[in-house]
Amino acid sequence: MARSKFGINMCEGSILKNIILFALPLMASSLLQLLYNAADVVVVGRFAGSDAIASVGATGSLCSLIVQFFIGCSVGASVLVSKKYGAQDYEGVHRGVHTSMFLSVILGILVMVVGVMLSKPLLVLMGTPEGSVLNGAVLYMRIYFVGMFASFIYNFGAAVLRAVGDTKRPLYILSLTGIVNVVLNLVLVCWFHLDVAGVAIATAVANFLSALAVIYTLCRSEGVYRLFLKELKIYKDELKAILKVGLPAGIQGSVFGLSNTTIQSAVNSFGPVAMAGNAAGANIEGFVYVAMNAFYQACLTSVSQNYGAKNKKRVNKTISVSMICAAITGIILGGLSAIFARPLLGIYITDSPEAIEYGVVRIAYTGLPYFMCGIMEVLAGGLRGLGYSGTSTVNSLVGACGLRILWVWLVLPLCRTQEMLFLCWPVSWIVVILMHAIALHYAKKKTINLLS
Repeated sequence: MARSKFGINMCEGSILKNIILFALPLMASSLLQLLYNAADVVVVGRFAGSDAIASVGATGSLCSLIVQFFIGCSVGASVLVSKKYGAQDYEGVHRGVHTSMFLSVILGILVMVVGVMLSKPLLVLMGTPEGSVLNGAVLYMRIYFVGMFASFIYNFGAAVLRAVGDTKRPLYILSLTGIVNVVLNLVLVCWFHLDVAGVAIATAVANFLSALAVIYTLCRSEGVYRLFLKELKIYKDELKAILKVGLPAGIQGSVFGLSNTTIQSAVNSFGPVAMAGNAAGANIEGFVYVAMNAFYQACLTSVSQNYGAKNKKRVNKTISVSMICAAITGIILGGLSAIFARPLLGIYITDSPEAIEYGVVRIAYTGLPYFMCGIMEVLAGGLRGLGYSGTSTVNSLVGACGLRILWVWLVLPLCRTQEMLFLCWPVSWIVVILMHAIALHYAKKKTINLLS
């Protein structure tokens, strides 16, 4: 079976060129996907007020807490398919694709049910202010999680495409559905006055369109990863391989969500105005994050493919090149977000100068050093690509999640300001970078030497 004309063979040619060609469409795709939530925040901020933006913002870390565990499994699918593809084990690719897509349906149903059932209890537990903010947040989350079923299918399908070097078609899909999402936001909020419910419905509809489009793309593909709906099933060995990488990645993601939920609870204690500023600031930083994360995905795919092809030199160089690209991207975009913080926040918030100032503080303390998060992500991608997903998870649990939770419990009470709260992010990035670098040094010595 032939390789796809859409894919990039990460085992041949210039590593820098391949990384950039892979990352740019993925970066654009991720930015469009992030625009789903950004559009929600902008529309409700402009047409429904700061209470509505606080409702949407209050759900961010909690949604991440529930979703990230399941999304982690898509990382396992990407690594499995990448390794089989690099080794030219095309039967293994076929089994991996069909196991991954079947698994996405199961996990999508599970996260939908869990999210709808636990929305209100968890928001109350986080200390979300009662009244319009809490009611709006509960409504948004419940509708959002109905759309999560489709989002899982899309993300697993996109993971399969990325595994074979195809980042262009996910971009085409999200370009279309992103436009639909923004148009529906405006229609449902401005015309039908559905406010928080309107933006949630728009996001859910866009998610279902994305899922249908990625299924159609996989079913019509001519490559070795073509999807045959009648052949969907769980293959035992492939499921084990997916979970070996995916479960640690999922645990890491969910615990990151837990630590960020703890931070969100601390933000909530400063009141709805601080919540609105924090939500807007987090959305702006999200654009920086996904731009850097594209190089994590490129590193993960390239390391996995070259590990499958037993190409030692390209594995080493891929990690270095990806890390440099992510750091440069973070320095440029993080710096720009800090320089233009007020006008950028003004896009989201129009009725509260005080909320904008809260957002400025967040961006100053997290946006400028954000490049360290990009370095941390790429190092984690290298570890996962080499099969050390568990090591990456342990490092992140201890160095990032644990530290952030302890920071909120022990350090913040000593100086209860937003500045002190937001310092926990750069401090945790530095700690995890050091832990990942040490782990990767030993992982390469143990694993890559076996390729010689």
